[in-house]
Amino acid sequence: MEFFATCPKGFEKLLAEELASLKIPQVRALRGQVSFGGELADAYRACLWSRLASRVLLVLARVDAHTADSLYEGLCRIDWTSHLAPGATFAIDAHGTNANLRNTQFVALRSKDAISDVIFHARGARPMTDTNRPDVTVAVRVSGERATACIDLSGEPLFHRGYDSRAAKDVAPLRPDYAAALLAAGGWFREVRHGDPVLAALWAGQGSVLVEAAGATLDRAPGLLRPRWGFEGWVGHDAAAWEALLDDADRRAEAGEKNGLTLLACDTRRGAESACRQTLRAAGISCEVSFVGVPEAADAVRTAKGGRLVTCDLSWLDDDSLAVEASVLSEASAVAGLSVAALAKSDSLDAALRAEPAARVDVYVGRDDGELAFYEATDELAAPAEVTLAGNVRVPVLVPASDQFARRLAKVAKLRAKWARREDVSCYRVYDADLPDYSVAIELYQGLEGRGRWLQISEYAAPKDVDRQLARRRLMDVLAIAPRVLDVDPRCVNLRVRTRARGGSQYAGHGSAPTTPERHEDAYARLRGQRADLRNRHKPSLTDLPEGAHLVDEGGLTFEVNFSTRLDCGIFLDHRETRSRIREMMKQTLGSKRFLNLFAYTGTATCYAADGGAKHTTTVDLSRPSLDWARRNMARNGFRGPEHEFVQADVLSYINEQRHSPNRWDLVFCDVPTFSNSQRMRKSSFDVQRDHVELIIGVSRLLTRNGSAIFSCNLRGFKPDVEALKKAGVVLEDITEETIPEDFQRNKKIHHCYIVKRG
Repeated sequence: MEFFATCPKGFEKLLAEELASLKIPQVRALRGQVSFGGELADAYRACLWSRLASRVLLVLARVDAHTADSLYEGLCRIDWTSHLAPGATFAIDAHGTNANLRNTQFVALRSKDAISDVIFHARGARPMTDTNRPDVTVAVRVSGERATACIDLSGEPLFHRGYDSRAAKDVAPLRPDYAAALLAAGGWFREVRHGDPVLAALWAGQGSVLVEAAGATLDRAPGLLRPRWGFEGWVGHDAAAWEALLDDADRRAEAGEKNGLTLLACDTRRGAESACRQTLRAAGISCEVSFVGVPEAADAVRTAKGGRLVTCDLSWLDDDSLAVEASVLSEASAVAGLSVAALAKSDSLDAALRAEPAARVDVYVGRDDGELAFYEATDELAAPAEVTLAGNVRVPVLVPASDQFARRLAKVAKLRAKWARREDVSCYRVYDADLPDYSVAIELYQGLEGRGRWLQISEYAAPKDVDRQLARRRLMDVLAIAPRVLDVDPRCVNLRVRTRARGGSQYAGHGSAPTTPERHEDAYARLRGQRADLRNRHKPSLTDLPEGAHLVDEGGLTFEVNFSTRLDCGIFLDHRETRSRIREMMKQTLGSKRFLNLFAYTGTATCYAADGGAKHTTTVDLSRPSLDWARRNMARNGFRGPEHEFVQADVLSYINEQRHSPNRWDLVFCDVPTFSNSQRMRKSSFDVQRDHVELIIGVSRLLTRNGSAIFSCNLRGFKPDVEALKKAGVVLEDITEETIPEDFQRNKKIHHCYIVKRG
């Protein structure tokens, strides 16, 4: 008989070695599958014992498939009555296309027609199809102008082991076949032959690595827990051969209970420990697992006398979790010099372990590219790359040159802290791309009355000629070094990547933090609870602090910041001097003392104006969440009442409406976005360089006779059209230099600022 076992990309060699170790003959690795020959019992053995295969298929025939008709005719030549019993249901699993068969659903339909017609002509009745629980699954795989018809002996994919856990919502599970591949890459299935093996699973997640490692050590077949197989409803099933294999597997599992094993797990993610223990119980594994720190696990593996291996699952890390990855890689450096098998989406672990892998295999992690890598144990280990900070604190780094960044940051931080104490500033920029290779901005936020410290690190997009992996490693070194230098808990470090991409409004995405998908039953319970509490629900007050928000002080005023919901945390530190200027200008304003804040964001400038004595304020923004935030900021500083109004509107439309009304203001602040294309705007898009003349003229027409406006934008190359404005009777005075704070002096193009008056 001819069979093949399918597998994920990159697993082919490992699967071929596994099948050969099971004494299966004629093994040959192909692309995405491994073919083998032998008896039906060999295929059953692969189903029962393979940890890496996805499915095991019995080849019935190869037929012409250059057209739909040729596929139909070829399948009609197969005696399907020898495979489907009377009354049995079947389903088609179609894969592959070609120039004429361009849709797998159509391939499945024509295949079903062929099988149904053959059975009808032989028995006078058509078989029923069942896509949920068929008695027999027929796999039809099209490749080029040929198709292979097979019986799927496995039924459900073999990586559905029966112990799959979703106990911890915050911890991504690792599929059992990927866990087995991780172990196979590290040679665990050889290590278990040495007495009392030790496995240290770094970031064990929900425990599939622990189950697969324990199952191999205890000689327990991975298919023992499966309640149903694809061959059980097939006419050709050899029940005696299958029962003999099961009896043998039971004997081996019973004997394997005596084998020794030490399982160590390292994972501080919420729910990971309980999830691992639950998964082991669900798999029927009685081995205990000890949760320890990475250094402790490394010491235990180094002193082990039997087989030993460290697995490192970093597949859960992505481009949005670099701050976490930096901490993870710093910890992972403790296992340098040991035998380590790793699954990751980048090669940054090479630098952390100070070694090149002995073997590296490209795989898919979900829809992303990833790799399986194996690092051999070595006594000759390269000197660790690390930097030494104040107090002899040593921090492992991925790039040796990061010691320059550490020294520069420590020096600048000391000078900036001295300046901040002198000026009574609690939130400020510490570092601003001082070293070209470490092109980040680092801002320190200190909570009100010393309640917390947070860092916001913003990476400037690297030029295309800079190696992406090198830039990534440098950034992770920044994320490891900065909290140590600035005395901030690494969990309070927030990373933002800034690009120069156009499109989207200035505040797009506000309030859209990623969430974890809910199961249907969880969502139902949540909604039921909401309905039950609806009548008694507390209505939040304007001074209630939203989830994830913190309070900071600036200029004697209290403001809300939030690092988890959007790109900007709620206050632009580069406008600290501008806001102070607004307060002083309002103090000197006579008459109605009316203030207008356009593109107001969270209303920080409105708070300053009110603190300067504004009798009436108007805060305008298109974003409802931003206006709610502005209301809270005003309320916390004691500014409430009908004299402070908040208007949700497109600013350009609002200006046009107010020009035709009697409303006028003594002071206007207009901090415009560089570009916006919100669907709620009057115009299809706003570009500050293109549209500033119309905007500034409109703002000037809203001023009282002696009123003035402050116009600001952060387009680096902004150039106002002075002549066009002059013709419209608008006078522009550049005050940019006066509004750049001390901590932004390295980047004086952070914004442009002008006084606007009517000529």
